[in-house]
Amino acid sequence: MRKCRSFLLGFIIFFAGAVLAAAQPHSFTNPDKLNYPPLHFKPPQAERLTLDNGMILYVLEDQELPLVNIHIAIKTGSYFDPEGKEGLAELTGAVMKTGGTETMTGSAVDEELESLAINIGVSSHMESSTITFSSLKNNLDRGMEILSQIMMQPVFAEDKLRLAKNLKMEELRRIADDPQQFAFREFNRLLYRDNPRGRLPSLRSVEKIGRNDLLQFHKTFFTPDNMMIAATGDVTKKEVLALFAKYFSGWPKQGKKVEIPPPAPVLKGGIYYLAKDTPQSVIITGRIAPAKKSPDFYAFTVLDFILGSGGFRSRIFQEIRSNQGLAYSAGSFYRPRSDYGVFGAYAMTKAASTGKVMSLLRTIAEKARNHPADLKELDWAKKSINNSFIFSFSSTEQIALQQMMLEFDKLPGDHITAYQGRIKKVGVEDLKRVALKYLLPEETIILVAGKEADFDQPLSAFGKVEKIRPNND
Repeated sequence: MRKCRSFLLGFIIFFAGAVLAAAQPHSFTNPDKLNYPPLHFKPPQAERLTLDNGMILYVLEDQELPLVNIHIAIKTGSYFDPEGKEGLAELTGAVMKTGGTETMTGSAVDEELESLAINIGVSSHMESSTITFSSLKNNLDRGMEILSQIMMQPVFAEDKLRLAKNLKMEELRRIADDPQQFAFREFNRLLYRDNPRGRLPSLRSVEKIGRNDLLQFHKTFFTPDNMMIAATGDVTKKEVLALFAKYFSGWPKQGKKVEIPPPAPVLKGGIYYLAKDTPQSVIITGRIAPAKKSPDFYAFTVLDFILGSGGFRSRIFQEIRSNQGLAYSAGSFYRPRSDYGVFGAYAMTKAASTGKVMSLLRTIAEKARNHPADLKELDWAKKSINNSFIFSFSSTEQIALQQMMLEFDKLPGDHITAYQGRIKKVGVEDLKRVALKYLLPEETIILVAGKEADFDQPLSAFGKVEKIRPNND
């Protein structure tokens, strides 16, 4: 018994000592001071093929898993919605799959896809539409047959169209319940005013859309020479060619290329107020920014990262959230497209801090024009951007898709391979040049959504204010 007690006492003393030792402070190396060899990035090249009907295929084989993935990009989207029938592109994409084909009902399509563990998705965006396909290798032939029917022979059944319209209209009725989504929707409308990109679906426009509208939209834009395809996984070039020849060779090309012009490069700025009876405010500022094709693209990418896209260490987050504690969400975004881009900054704050946060956003933008970055800040941003860039190519699926999209967006062939080197070359003077060129207050839209009676100062203190009404009726 005495031995047991002695052993127990010794164990307790040993355990207590171990805990105390573990509690002593350790010296950790600052991640920014770690030394490691440079990362070399050279992704494999997908093979580009062209079918007789104009279909362009990018094929990259990967036999690691018995899976095949297909991504299809179509040059169409809400930009082409007829005036008064906004929402047509979105409904066309949704009902292509659910509305059945000439040989199968929508329910039959769903049931067979589920039984074969095949996923097919159709979605529409502003300037493009996408179709995704994923199947086990054993079910690939039947999956491709169903995919070809959805793409070439959709019938857009009336009952499925009505269901899709009802779902869209219910979504529109509920938009105002989410202040952040509500504010960003109206921000996009302001940003693209006097442009088809700024015409958004409404209850009235969706209700006007009929089955014939979907059939005509599909006939106009869903043609083999208006799309590009990336096929990856456990499939060879020979198998891809055979499958597409088998199921798509009878689909004639239209011979007309779809072009989408960019919006006006310069905006007239202004302050806009969207009334919303909530205890919080949503503040969004924005303007047109450099395109991916622009020589300013790389410097502006770094500038945006420093201002707000870089997370906890970015200026907007640090000042507005960390230092001042004025926002539960704050940052910036840069959405570059091939021929134009959009830059914006945002903050979600309590109503009583609205004016202060607006002042801080203006101050941060003004400081960027005069002092865009010091060498340490610049080095952090460039390393972070280049290191994260590599992770967008972690699979053959992503690699082939990115390479396909270069051609789809008419970007230079070396855009991906030269990206990191061009980011590395960005200097402080480059940042100052693009900040002076693009961060102009007179070309910046400011949208504030909230309850003005609770603001710490009136919006008129910042300039002329225009009240707007949501356009979802």
